[in-house]
Parts: sequence; C-alpha cells; structure tokens
Amino acid sequence: MRPVRLLAYVLVLGVAGCGGSPGTSTEIAATAGPGRTSYPLTVENCGLKQTFSKPPSRVVILNGTSVGEAESFVMLGLQQHVLANGQSYGVSDDPGMVAKVNALPKTGLSMNKNFDVPAEQVLALKPDLVISTWSGGFDASSGFATREQLAAVGAATIVNPVNCAFGNPRASAAEKATYEAQGIESSYAFLALLGQIFDVQQKAADTIAVLRSRIDAVRAKVQGAELKRVAIVYPGMSMMNENGLPAVMTGGIYDDVIKAAGGVNAFAGESADATRTINAEQLAAARVDVLVVGAFTPNERPTDEAAKLLKQFPQWPAAQSNTFTTVADGAYLGPLNVYVIEKIAKAAHPDRF
Repeated sequence: MRPVRLLAYVLVLGVAGCGGSPGTSTEIAATAGPGRTSYPLTVENCGLKQTFSKPPSRVVILNGTSVGEAESFVMLGLQQHVLANGQSYGVSDDPGMVAKVNALPKTGLSMNKNFDVPAEQVLALKPDLVISTWSGGFDASSGFATREQLAAVGAATIVNPVNCAFGNPRASAAEKATYEAQGIESSYAFLALLGQIFDVQQKAADTIAVLRSRIDAVRAKVQGAELKRVAIVYPGMSMMNENGLPAVMTGGIYDDVIKAAGGVNAFAGESADATRTINAEQLAAARVDVLVVGAFTPNERPTDEAAKLLKQFPQWPAAQSNTFTTVADGAYLGPLNVYVIEKIAKAAHPDRF
C-alpha cells in the first residue's frame, strides 16, 4: 500500500491508452518506444476516453497524499505545463527532488477536510487537464470535482492507471487486477503515459531506461544471495494502525521493491488490512533481518525511530546486528523506487556492494 491507500482508512472509511494516429486509442506499455505524438490524441483512462488536441498547458495535480505524479512531471521536464500542484511531502530519497516539487506553482490551492482540492477551486482555475493519483480524487461525495464536471468545462482528466480501481466501487475486473498487482513497472507506466500526452516520448523512454538500468544493476549484484526478511515501516503514519504502531507496509509496490533488493517482505502474505490491524505481538513474532524506516514528513527523525524499534524488539536479527536503513518517498508508487531498492540492497547485502 502507498500513503493514499493507507489514508483511505481515515478519509473515505485502467488501463491507459495512447493514440497511435489521430482519433485512435491503443494500449500503452511502460516499454513504449520513442516517437512523436499525433494530435488529436485519444486515450482511454479508467473507462473514459480523453482527447487532447495539443499538449495540455494548464495542468492541476491533485494531492491524493501522493507525490509520485508531481515527481513524474519533474523527471520529464514538464514543469512549465503545471498550473497548480497540490502534492508535496517535503522529504525525498532524491536529494534534489524536494526543491523541484516545491518549485511547482501552487496557485493558491488549499485542501478541504478530505485532504484534497475542493471542486470550486479546481473549476475556478479553468484547467485543461486534472491529474489524480486515484479515482477517489474525482468523488463528489468528498467535495471534489467529478470527471464529468471537468469535462463540461473543457478539462481532460487522468487517473494514474494503476489506481483506476482505488476509490471506484464500479471498477472493472481488469482494473482491480491491475491495482492489486501494482509494482515497479506501474511507476514506469505513468511516465510513459505522460510521454504520450505531452509529446515527450523520447524523454520518457530514456528516463525509464535509466531507472531500469540502475535497478537491473542491483538485481545483478544480489543475485544468488540469501534472501533477507525486510520490514518497511512508517512511524509517522501510526494513525493508520488501530494499535498506534508504525504503519507496516505490505503487498504491491512494497513487496516488489524489496524483491528487487534481494529480500522478501517480513510480513508477506498478511491481509490487505495488515497495516491497520497488526499488533505488537505480531511484530515481536516476526523475523526481521533488515529494518527500513520511512519518513513521511520532513520533521520526522527516522534514524531515531529505527533505534527505538530495534530496542523495542531486541529479538529481531536486525536488532542484534543493528541492520537498518532509512527511506522516504522512494518506497511508494512513483519514479524514485530505484533509490530505495539501492538502499535496502546495501543494508541487506553489504558484501555485494
């Protein structure tokens, strides 16, 4: 799970397409080769067709307790297309990313009680594209503008394709399967989609190739090594756990990141509700060879939190060897997974680096 999925416990308790020729819609893959976009471009996103006559120039990025979408715009050099950005953690595994995300215009955005931009603000900005990390970002019951409302004023809407099923009770079986199977490749799929929409396919392909190359290099180094049991926890998200414990991340992108680093999630196989329900007894009984402590906000001290957890659970092999690392946004769905993979691999297999 990623922060937006976790915060759903508190806040609310598709397949992407690209145009190969004008007026058509074809499936996009993260491996799409470089090319030029032909406009008008029609894509199918979470069951709705969106048509672009040119690259959007007044983009609003909704919050969704995510930062991956804003970071994807930065990595593709699309900052000049952003009218207003609602995303920012203020902490990142990429040392230069915080300043770049914070430099995106906010244009007076403020959040409602459901932690995203209310409908009236979005509509008043007269955007030509609104980006949401999840389908729930367009839910009228939460005070957000719907995709239909935005279409009526000439704005296209895009949900990060891997999250079409999240926040949509009418999601298709395929969308649900895509959501449950999310992983590193899902992060690349969004970059490739932006490459098509904004006619920067070469930049997207090059960016994806570099990220894949770095991850492949880690996989090569840890190949054949003993799999270490890794726990990714976020103390700053303890409000998500009914027992007041750090949020323990399982499934999806988290398992995939750990696997690429030569490990297995120490809580693999737990139910989707594990983040909310896990208790101290379950933590104590788990084998944790490597502790990964994440920071969600810049005022957190993940190294201090790691020391507390290792003291609280001295039976963990990680406590006995003092094996831990700290991360931030790279563990979530987004373009910075490689940073966390490199950190976990070095902590788990120091002899390979």
